Amino acid sequence: MQRFNASIGVDKRLHREDIEGSIAHARMLAARGVIPEEDGRLIEAGLRKIAGEIEAGTFVFREDLEDIHMNIESRLRQDTGDAGARLHTARSRNDQVALDIRLYFRRAAGRTANLLTGLQLALIEAAAGGLDVILPGYTHMQRGQPVRLAHHWLAYVEMFSRDTGRFLDARARANESPLGSGALAGSTFPIDRQAAARELGFDRVTANSMDAVSDRDFLLEYMAAACIAQTHLSRLAEELVIWSSAEFGFIAIGDAFSTGSSMMPQKKNPDAAELIRGKTGRIHGNLIALLTVLKGLPLTYNKDMQEDKEPFFDTSDQLDLCLEVMTAMLPHVRVRADRCAAALRQGHLTATDLAEWMVARGAPFREAHHVVGRLVGEAERRGLDLSRMPLEEIAREVGGDAGELKAVLDPVLAVDRRDLPGGPARRRVKAALTASRKRALKQRRMI
Repeated sequence: MQRFNASIGVDKRLHREDIEGSIAHARMLAARGVIPEEDGRLIEAGLRKIAGEIEAGTFVFREDLEDIHMNIESRLRQDTGDAGARLHTARSRNDQVALDIRLYFRRAAGRTANLLTGLQLALIEAAAGGLDVILPGYTHMQRGQPVRLAHHWLAYVEMFSRDTGRFLDARARANESPLGSGALAGSTFPIDRQAAARELGFDRVTANSMDAVSDRDFLLEYMAAACIAQTHLSRLAEELVIWSSAEFGFIAIGDAFSTGSSMMPQKKNPDAAELIRGKTGRIHGNLIALLTVLKGLPLTYNKDMQEDKEPFFDTSDQLDLCLEVMTAMLPHVRVRADRCAAALRQGHLTATDLAEWMVARGAPFREAHHVVGRLVGEAERRGLDLSRMPLEEIAREVGGDAGELKAVLDPVLAVDRRDLPGGPARRRVKAALTASRKRALKQRRMI
């Protein structure tokens, strides 16, 4: 039962938050006259000494004391006697652990948001370097229309910007102190919840003591946001894997983020990207685990909630690691512009441009779609790309002269014709680069 009940192996990482919260609680108790001021000073000095021992690695964590809270309190009482025994006045382990995990969550959300802004900036740099690289854009993994590589990278910047906002929103919503809620119904002592909350940097105190000790919504929010962010990472990783294959060859990933094969000497495997993709299932599973723990719990605290920390800590650790690796890997991704350019001549990428050119000259879109579709079919029969078909033949089908149609069918020129907000034209992408960088730096300042 001792092994089954203990959580010290998991929650010892909350030592900083536990000591920080206990110092604020002791100061408040002394200021309100609930405990003697001298006891408050002894408690604070004792807690700081313990913090130093933990940081130095000399503190001995004991499984028989169950958790980080009792480990620290037991040692404090050894050093300070009756003074340390007064620390738990007007406090329960229920509001104590609720406080500690909120403090840890607040730092974790800020840390993850900071890493996300770093990834945005790395993608923006990659986009700036790929401003004049044109490659096929895909739907259904089929070549669709030509786009700038920078436009493609900036699509991920949009995703990770939304992810950053989700973590910042969750942190702001959860920035309230549960300390003073007691086991479930507060305390009869004349404590000052607001003073302790201010000292700990909270915006406010929780409004309901029963909700305060049993609320783990903020962990669910972090983990849900993490699932979305990791999904975005996985999509980016998947494209790096595909693009680095011999079949595509759009990029080459540096050796520092690749590995060889144990058997095949020619292999260069994109393991960093594959691991990021693979960890997505683990992070998704952690959210389901905590949702399942919480789904049947009556108010207020139940021991089941001890199972909240391990999936949360693992999600935070793994997401942050994936963000660090992806950010570090991007500067080692070499774009093979020649392969990207060669791919523009396959897949009939300017078929839509030709249809729209016909519509601009009065043809109904469905008729233009049918005519160009017939031309594509003929090009397929000849083993040609539409842009390689004799221009005179195309002109007979759609009207116009061959010189004009040559420009219409040029995939490089086609990109800049899409000169709309949010589009891939050069001037639009340059503006998007500037706007994205400003937004990422603004989000970083908010952290």
